[in-house]
Amino acid sequence: MTQKDHPISHTKWVPIEKVEPNDYNPNSVASKEMKLLYTSIKHDGYTQPIVTIYDEANDKYVIVDGFHRYFTCLNNKDIRDSTEGCVPIVVIQKDINERMAATVRHNRARGAHSVSGMSNMVFNMLENGWGDAEICNHLGMEPDELLRLKHITGFSKLFDDVEYSKSWVSKHQIRLKKELESKPDESK
Repeated sequence: MTQKDHPISHTKWVPIEKVEPNDYNPNSVASKEMKLLYTSIKHDGYTQPIVTIYDEANDKYVIVDGFHRYFTCLNNKDIRDSTEGCVPIVVIQKDINERMAATVRHNRARGAHSVSGMSNMVFNMLENGWGDAEICNHLGMEPDELLRLKHITGFSKLFDDVEYSKSWVSKHQIRLKKELESKPDESK
């Protein structure tokens, strides 16, 4: 197989009406993750095409992988408007058993986020200046989930000798504030 033979080299946008789900996908996504998928597509756009086969008899593209990306476009007018009613697809040539195997491979290959990896990432985001609300909004987290991740990283140890405040800030935020305070006031 050469580079031009890979399906990704032939991504195309098709009207969502020409795409339909398969009838065997064992994957399900919780509503919280569906909201995060919506947020991801809203902020980042479609970064992965939907994998399909072409069903010539029905003149439809049947989904092998990407049902939830399809579903997000189908059920969110703002996303559908931004794609002009189309979804990005690639087409593979597989019989039904190969398609079912491909669906499972795609689903299982995505993996999962480790707690320590997420904790470290959250710590870095805090250090880089994002507040709790931004992190929760962009990562689809609840405040108590963020608090647990902060605890795991030892983020709370940074504030051992500090009086409690609802507006704790990171070192990065403190540096930014100092920089702003040290700049001459140009409004005078």
